[in-house]
Amino acid sequence: MRTLMILLLTALPAPLAAGEPLSASEFDRYTQGRTLFYGFGGAMYGVERYLPDRRVIWSFLDGKCQEGNWYEEGGQICFVYENRDDPQCWTFELTSRGLTARFEDDPASTELYEAEDIGEEMLCYGPEVGA
Repeated sequence: MRTLMILLLTALPAPLAAGEPLSASEFDRYTQGRTLFYGFGGAMYGVERYLPDRRVIWSFLDGKCQEGNWYEEGGQICFVYENRDDPQCWTFELTSRGLTARFEDDPASTELYEAEDIGEEMLCYGPEVGA
């Protein structure tokens, strides 16, 4: 399944020209209850599940999931995850192909695009245990 998603993703063109940044309410309305896969440069980058009360679960597709939450600050959507204190702020825009996300609203920085909404729970393995 993952191989198929990667093949489909590499066939997609880059997102269309950006529109207006989404407000917190627009972002919440679009994402809540969804699981969105994100691509970067023609490859799968990660997946995020959007839960009620601005809670999220993120994974780099490695089965290790990080819980967090998001808030709006200065026109950006900022995420704070359980394993780090510093917020990760993005500007989200909605195009005809879905969301695009620009890190810290910097045109020269990482720009992710929505690759697929599978409508299912993402894969999260339990904590590592050992002797």
